[in-house]
Amino acid sequence: MDFNFMLQAHRGFAYLILLATAVFVIALLATMFGYSGKISKLLRKSTLFTMIFFHTQALIGLIMLFFFSPGFKAAKEAGTLMKDAVSRNTYVEHPTAMIIAAVLLTIVNKKFKTNDKIQMSWVIMAVIAIALMLWAFQWHRLFGA
Repeated sequence: MDFNFMLQAHRGFAYLILLATAVFVIALLATMFGYSGKISKLLRKSTLFTMIFFHTQALIGLIMLFFFSPGFKAAKEAGTLMKDAVSRNTYVEHPTAMIIAAVLLTIVNKKFKTNDKIQMSWVIMAVIAIALMLWAFQWHRLFGA
């Protein structure tokens, strides 16, 4: 395996995460503003698939970061990892925020899986996870902006 293969896999899963997150948000809003507040099968499945894609993406990203990334190794050896804003964003802030979002989504998935009615604290946790993901998402690398 080489760095380019891992990078393409990481980018491919980014598109899947965006799609799964959009379905998850729609299902969450439909459940929140529905009359019963019952957790639907769509919400359970969308949460599960979003969580699976997040975990796969995190695994690919961490393998790529620690084993294949020439930029991470160079910045770490030069001592500029935290001094340079681009390096800090790419190699520290992005992975940390995405891992926290994945952990929060795992907790939300467990809550949705084991309960029948939605609670506002779970919605807040899901919104925080989505906000972290959207903040740390590498939009310029994925869409070339």
